Amino acid sequence: MIQDIQPKHLHNQYNPIPPNGDCYALYYEDHAVLLKKTQEGIVFPRFRELEQLNEEIYEDYIYLFSVDEERYYLVQEINREPLSDFTMENTEIFRTAAPQYHAFAGVTGYQLYNWYKDHKYCGRCGKLMVRDDRERMLRCSACHNTEFPKICPAVVIGVTDGNRILMSKYAGRTYKKYALLAGFTEIGETVEETVAREVMEEVGLKVRNIRYYKSQPWAFSDTLLMGFYCELDGEDEITLDWEELALAEWFEREDIPVEPSRDSLTNEMIIKFKSGEV
Repeated sequence: MIQDIQPKHLHNQYNPIPPNGDCYALYYEDHAVLLKKTQEGIVFPRFRELEQLNEEIYEDYIYLFSVDEERYYLVQEINREPLSDFTMENTEIFRTAAPQYHAFAGVTGYQLYNWYKDHKYCGRCGKLMVRDDRERMLRCSACHNTEFPKICPAVVIGVTDGNRILMSKYAGRTYKKYALLAGFTEIGETVEETVAREVMEEVGLKVRNIRYYKSQPWAFSDTLLMGFYCELDGEDEITLDWEELALAEWFEREDIPVEPSRDSLTNEMIIKFKSGEV
């Protein structure tokens, strides 16, 4: 999966030391990121490559994290026009880009970029928020409201029935490939209750033997995904929620039209079932 960057390691402790010229500068605009595509993969600009055109870059930055000893920072409102080797690319590039540790760093930085952008002002009184110098936190100096990054828990659900697994396609989304059922955990419920509720809401089926498989940080939607397998309990006739799904159908292992990919928990769970490991 995208976060599996071993032997490298993401160090996400907030350590806001000043950058030097060799540190990576991550720059985003909405759903786009500044990078260079090479034969070896994607490359982010380093501060020394931006400093000549952006004299204030060493003053207006936010520390993000490090991968091993390499530090990554968020930079804002830079002059990038003459940087012909670097282009703005859609952040979806991180799903498949190499090297994998750069892809994971890029999408994790994108998650933090969105959090800082969406919490520039206090949600309680509207005043400008101030970054803390010890924690990954924003504080309102007027009403003392504090904000930490929020992570949304969600489940990915492999519903099985003997040699079959239930797969679906989303309605109204750009992602058109087969996926598993999924949904966000609501206030007041356990993740196991989320599994049963989402299956009933989306396809009208009851399930049993709900068992946890694995989790994945999914920065594309600020989500912590938790994968579960469960078994059909009773009738297998599908009642589709057309607002959520375009289709849902049962597949025998040997007929599953999905091939292995690197990025997602969903894909790994499908391939595990397809190969007979589940």
